[in-house]
Amino acid sequence: MNSKNRKEGWRQIKAAFAVLLLLIPTIFVILPIILLATGSVMGTGELREYLTPVFGESAEFIRWKLVPDYPTFENYGKLLFLTPQFFVLFWNSIRLTAGILAGQLLVGVPAAWAFAVYKARGNGALFALYVVLMLLPFQVTMLSGYLVLNRLELLNTHGAVILPAVFSTFPVFLSYGGFRAIPVQLFEAARIDGAGELTIFRRIGLPLGKSGLLSAIVLGFLEYWNMMEQPMAFLDDKALWPLSLYLPEITWVQAGSAFCTSIITLIPAVFVFVLGQDYLEQGIIYSGLKE
Repeated sequence: MNSKNRKEGWRQIKAAFAVLLLLIPTIFVILPIILLATGSVMGTGELREYLTPVFGESAEFIRWKLVPDYPTFENYGKLLFLTPQFFVLFWNSIRLTAGILAGQLLVGVPAAWAFAVYKARGNGALFALYVVLMLLPFQVTMLSGYLVLNRLELLNTHGAVILPAVFSTFPVFLSYGGFRAIPVQLFEAARIDGAGELTIFRRIGLPLGKSGLLSAIVLGFLEYWNMMEQPMAFLDDKALWPLSLYLPEITWVQAGSAFCTSIITLIPAVFVFVLGQDYLEQGIIYSGLKE
C-alpha cells in the first residue's frame, strides 16, 4: 500500500512539473498580448511617462503597469471614429485576404486533387518541384515577380498582391495531404457505380478532404492577414495598403493608437484560429503522411 501511495505521489509530482514547464512558455506568449491590451486603455500622459526611456534620451529602465492608473477608451474612440484611413486599410486587408484565399481554392484544390488521385508519369517529380518552390522565400522571387507584374501592368494594384499568392504551392501541399488520406477503394467503388470524376470530386473528395482544405484556409488567412513584404514591394499608393502596414506609419506620439490597432488587428486572426483549430491540427497531420 505504501509503495502504491509512493508511486501515486511521484505521478502527481511529475504531472505538476509538466504543467509548470508548460506554463512558463505560455506566460511568455500571453504577456505581450496583456501589455498590448493594457497600453490600449492607457491615457496619453501615462503612456508618455512609461515610454520615455524607449523613445527619449533617458537612461532609466522602462516601467509598466498591468493595470493603468486611469483606464480610458479614448484611444479606441479616436481610432474608430476620428481615423477614417484606418477603415480604408482594414477593408483593403479584407479584400486582399479574401481574394487570395478564394483564388487559392479555385486553383490549388483541383491541383492537389490531381496530384493525389490521378497517377501519371512524372507526377511525383512535379509534386517534388512544388514542394521545393514552397521553400523559396519571397525575397528570392521578388525581382522576377516584379518584372512580370510590371509587364502585365498590375503594379500598384491589388492584383499585384493577389495574383502571385493565388498560385502559391502551400495550399496545394496541405490539400494534397487531406486527399491522400481518403481510401482509394471509395473512388473505385464510385466509378463502378457510374459516378463521373466531377461527381467523385464533389461528393467524396471535398467532404472527406475538408480538413486539409480548411487548414490551408486557416494558415493562409493568418499569413496573408499579416503580410507586409508583398504590399510594400508592389504597392506605392498608401490608400491601397493593408492594415499590416498601418502600424509602422504610427509614431511614438500615437502610441495609444498603435496599441489599439494591434488589438483590433489581432481579433480576426484569433477568431479564425479558434474556429478552425481542430481542422488545422488534422490538416497538419495529413500533410505529414507519407505515401
